[in-house]
Amino acid sequence: MAINVDNTKAQMRKGILEYCILSILSREDSYAPKIIAELKEADMIVVEGTLYPILTRQKNQGLLTYRWQESPQGPPRKYYSLTPEGREALRQLDAEWDALVAQIGKIRE
Repeated sequence: MAINVDNTKAQMRKGILEYCILSILSREDSYAPKIIAELKEADMIVVEGTLYPILTRQKNQGLLTYRWQESPQGPPRKYYSLTPEGREALRQLDAEWDALVAQIGKIRE
């Protein structure tokens, strides 16, 4: 049976998307359209329908908080930021990512 490369790629991206969101928010507070733009800039195509459930789940897990802030154009924006728990989770994910990359590197040698 042949591997479904597209499905495997989708699963790999899905698995690291939450990590990427935490990483983006570790640099500065941000709102959903800006997060999507950063992900797209890195060639990680994401739509709002994918992002909002992840942000809600991370908020419910205590990793994020948010505040409403007036926008220079349009309605107020919901700005997300990492909580101390979110920063600790990101620290752990950073360490796990480094270990995983090293493990894959050994396998590919």
